[in-house]
Amino acid sequence: MKKFLNSVDTVLTESLDGFVAAHSDILVLGDDHKFVRRKELKPGKVALISGGGSGHEPLHGGLVGHGMLDAACPGQVFTSPTPDQMLAAVQAVDTGAGCLFIVKNYEGDVMNFDMAAEMSEGVLQVVTNDDVAVENSSYTTGRRGVAGTLVVEKIVGAAAEQGVALPELKALGHRINGATRSMGVALTSCTVPAAGKPTFEIGDNEMEFGVGIHGEPGRRRDALKSADAIAEEVCAAIVGDLGDRAKGPALLFVNGFGATPSMELYLMYNSARKIFEKSGVTVARSLVGSYVTSLDMAGCSITLAMLDQEMTALWDAPVRTAALRWGM
Repeated sequence: MKKFLNSVDTVLTESLDGFVAAHSDILVLGDDHKFVRRKELKPGKVALISGGGSGHEPLHGGLVGHGMLDAACPGQVFTSPTPDQMLAAVQAVDTGAGCLFIVKNYEGDVMNFDMAAEMSEGVLQVVTNDDVAVENSSYTTGRRGVAGTLVVEKIVGAAAEQGVALPELKALGHRINGATRSMGVALTSCTVPAAGKPTFEIGDNEMEFGVGIHGEPGRRRDALKSADAIAEEVCAAIVGDLGDRAKGPALLFVNGFGATPSMELYLMYNSARKIFEKSGVTVARSLVGSYVTSLDMAGCSITLAMLDQEMTALWDAPVRTAALRWGM
């Protein structure tokens, strides 16, 4: 294993220290590294809180700031944050309008966010489950929450910034999640620092089709194919799952898993866009880059989110975070 490390025991805290120092104009680090929060809170605004295991950066800490999250709770690598982290975040960012938890559908995350919500007042939740690859996995009951979580956080975050109330934000989050589908493909494994070796073995001429963001098995192991052939199968799975809803304007998000260069991600975007538009989708908005990663895994996911006028306007609304910035 070759990584920039001092110790596997301190990699998370040292990374968080550097992350917040680099973005000290917009971020503050919570006590005991329990959370990262917006430096400037907006009184009377519903606070959005998310989090999960580290290793997926810039999700979630990189999405804290104006127009998105108010706080993010980082767990150890691929390990859920603890309920006391979420409770501390609620206490730090709730300015009186309540909090909305945005939770990826992984058993540890759901259980711990549920516990924190039960011990808090004025907290509602949205659980994301946009991955169409498998119905159940080693980490979940039901579909996994993956890159579509970013779409939910951006659109709901913009609505919260505009003063929308907690119940309406929860409903909006469910609506966006319901309109969003994703699937990923891995070309290599990732290596968790504490393990010191790849999570799974994969041949030089193989790919894991439908992989999870922790390296969980997907639909099948297959021979490596051309980018067009990979995109064709992924896009067909997404369109097939959306059914009649896969018509009209949409956001196309091609997400890298950590070790795939931009050149390849844009190539995959080019393939996916052509395929979706042939099926009746109009790509109205786009995002390409490594935003929901799996440490050093090579691969990517494709996310399609069907948009209405309200969602489009909220996607376009100003945002200022470490990872996403526009309109300001």
